[in-house]
Amino acid sequence: MKEKILLSWSGGKDSCMALYEIQRSQSYEIILITTVTEGYDRISMHGVRRILLERQAESLGLGLTKIYIPQNATNEDYELRMKEAIAKHQKEGVGSVAFGDIFLEDLRKYREENLLRIGMRGMFPIWRRDTSELIRRFIDSGFKAIVTCVDPKVLNPSFAGRVIDDDFINQLPAQVDPCGEDGEFHSFVFDGPIFRKEIKFSVGEVVLRDSFYFCDLLPDE
Repeated sequence: MKEKILLSWSGGKDSCMALYEIQRSQSYEIILITTVTEGYDRISMHGVRRILLERQAESLGLGLTKIYIPQNATNEDYELRMKEAIAKHQKEGVGSVAFGDIFLEDLRKYREENLLRIGMRGMFPIWRRDTSELIRRFIDSGFKAIVTCVDPKVLNPSFAGRVIDDDFINQLPAQVDPCGEDGEFHSFVFDGPIFRKEIKFSVGEVVLRDSFYFCDLLPDE
C-alpha cells in the first residue's frame, strides 16, 4: 500500500520537477495542495486562474486541495490556513509534505519547523540540485511551461508570457537563477510526460500588480 503524502503545488516548474522525481519511486499516493488568493481567485504569487490549476490536477490524475488565503496575507494568515488544511489530511494518515525548494536554507528550515510543530515531516526531492542542470532536464524531458510572473527589480517584464525554452534560458541575465529560485520569475506548466493531455489556453495581457508583472492565461473552452 502506497504512503499518502501532500505536495505543495504552485503549478510551476519546480513543484512539477519535484512531482516528477517523487513519482519515479512509485512509492507514494500524492495529493496536491495549492494556496489560492481570495478575490483574485488565482494561484498565489503565480497569478494563474483557479480553473487552469484544476485542469492541471485533472490532467495529472491527482487529487487537489485548494487553500484560500486573503489578499496581502501575513505569514500568520498563511500558516493558519495551511495548518488547518494539512491537519485534515493528517487525520487521514498523511505524515509528510513535499516541496519543490532547491537551495533556500531559511525557507526549508521554516517549513520543517512548522511541520514539526504538528508532528509531520518535510520532503525535498530536488534539494541541492544544480539549477542549470535542473532546468535543462525539465526542457529535455518534454515539459512545457510559460512565465506568468516576473519581478521587475531583477528581470525585464518582457520575459512575462514567454515559454521556457532554450532561448529563454540563454537570454536570462547572468545574475538570475535559471530556475528563478530567488523569486525572479514564476511559471505555469501546461504539458509534459506526466500529463494526460496538454492544458490549452491563450496568452492575455500583462499587468503590473503588487510590484510584479503578471501575464494572464485565458483558459480555452
